[in-house]
Amino acid sequence: MLRTYFCIFVLRSRFLQVTKEFFKFLFDNNFDSLRNYLYYRSGNKELATDIAQDCFLKLWEKQPGGDEVAIRKLLYKMGHDIFISRYRHSRVEKEFAFKQNFSNETSRSPEDELNYSELKKKYQQVLNEMPENWRVVFLMSRTEELKNREIAERLGLSVKAVEKRMSKALRMLKDALMAEETNPG
Repeated sequence: MLRTYFCIFVLRSRFLQVTKEFFKFLFDNNFDSLRNYLYYRSGNKELATDIAQDCFLKLWEKQPGGDEVAIRKLLYKMGHDIFISRYRHSRVEKEFAFKQNFSNETSRSPEDELNYSELKKKYQQVLNEMPENWRVVFLMSRTEELKNREIAERLGLSVKAVEKRMSKALRMLKDALMAEETNPG
């Protein structure tokens, strides 16, 4: 009886620490499935392979406790988290690059400058013609970057009323600017 408890203790303690043998066993049995999961999420084999390798590296560094099932769940969770983190980071990088390219674009042609100034003038004209309650909601959203809920609280309106006014303001702007585009001059 004592020997049975000792064997169970040895087996459990073996799985509580990630030994080299256990790590190799985990890697051999889970790397391909983890990589495939990440490939289906990202559509990029190289990225999926990199993230899967990062997961196993972090697993080795952290040395978590648990059995194979718990560690497999941890690997998939780490893979998911790393994928989301990289996705968000790439979006920030793209947004920054876009802003840099747009702001560094000093070689605009005179025609581009004229089109921009005409568009800005038309935008201001539409804003001035817009009913005040639509304009207030639109400008609070666009210039102060408030959410519909925050606008509703400030103006004492329902969120639906704010959404409706915003929708009408956007429609008016779109119609006016699209009409300008189809009928230049």
